[in-house]
Amino acid sequence: MAYELEQLATDCRESLRRDPGQFGLEEVRKHIERACADREFVQAHLGPANEDARKILYEDPDLGFCILAHVHLGVANSQPHDHGPSWAVYGQVAGETEMIEWKEVSPGRVEKLRQYRLRPGQAVVYLKGDIHSPRREGETRLLRVEGVNMDNVGRRRFSPVEPA
Repeated sequence: MAYELEQLATDCRESLRRDPGQFGLEEVRKHIERACADREFVQAHLGPANEDARKILYEDPDLGFCILAHVHLGVANSQPHDHGPSWAVYGQVAGETEMIEWKEVSPGRVEKLRQYRLRPGQAVVYLKGDIHSPRREGETRLLRVEGVNMDNVGRRRFSPVEPA
């Protein structure tokens, strides 16, 4: 049986109501991995008909979290950034995303902490204040959950520095 968007939203809502912290976010990450691995879910929301760079699939009226589909048809890179007052869960559906995590060493300046590949079926949690930058070499499709709708929310951007 396919994992439906409504069930994903319900599962995320229940996890976040039980624990809005790290444990709840870890459960949300697992729900996102389940959705990323479900062929019918992917076809319905991230299939060839969807070419939107950012498409809100669901916005929770009570808790404010959003479930989004992201489609990048070519190379797409991002400077190091945080998600302002929010957390984010990135789930890889197709293609690969090179993720780089950073630490702030001085105001607006960051050093690389670690680098890894996010592959189809994998999801990762970024807590409020975590700094990261995704890089995509080709077409990628991602399912993401944000703690709040980030459409009109500022986020800090950072400049990388070489380690001392």
